[in-house]
Amino acid sequence: MPEQPQTSRGAATYQRILDAATEEFSRHGIAGARIERVVTAARTNKAQLYAYFGDKDRLFDAIFLSSLERITNVVPIDADDLADWAVRLYDEYLRRPDLIRLATWTRLERRPAGHLVETHQHYDDRKLTAIAEAQAAGRVRAGDPFDIMAVVIAMSMAWSPVSNVYAASDQEPEDVHDRRRALLRDCVRRATAPDGDAAPPS
Repeated sequence: MPEQPQTSRGAATYQRILDAATEEFSRHGIAGARIERVVTAARTNKAQLYAYFGDKDRLFDAIFLSSLERITNVVPIDADDLADWAVRLYDEYLRRPDLIRLATWTRLERRPAGHLVETHQHYDDRKLTAIAEAQAAGRVRAGDPFDIMAVVIAMSMAWSPVSNVYAASDQEPEDVHDRRRALLRDCVRRATAPDGDAAPPS
């Protein structure tokens, strides 16, 4: 059973391992990542890493599940304004492109079909409940709440590192991002508006 750090020094080492592993896995994937590079970047050793995380696969699990928690907590859903949620997701992908890369490696190397994680209910249930409540109140179009969520997330990722057209960067001019945000907001609003309410206001 992996250990948990018991001292502030151990906690600092633990966090350095997480940070270094996030960079390593996001760049090289699960198969391509090297523990030697992680421990060098984290200024620790393999024995300490394995004591905390068990093995390479469980280290990846730790950083990937942490990335899902971050998205859930830093960008909480607002089912009454799914367009704004999509824009906030766009901004988070600019800040942390590594989070999307981790999800992409998971899809490529672990789960090519179906849900991205076995514990998807933990990350999805609150979102789905919020969407279903907004649908019941007539504020979101009818349909499977999961499909609505999937469409909004996919639209928010149009310029993310998973795009097969163009991946945005936080180094681009702000007016470029503002233009994309405006387009994304309008497209999501139209796509999720209740029936008969998808036209833009006159």
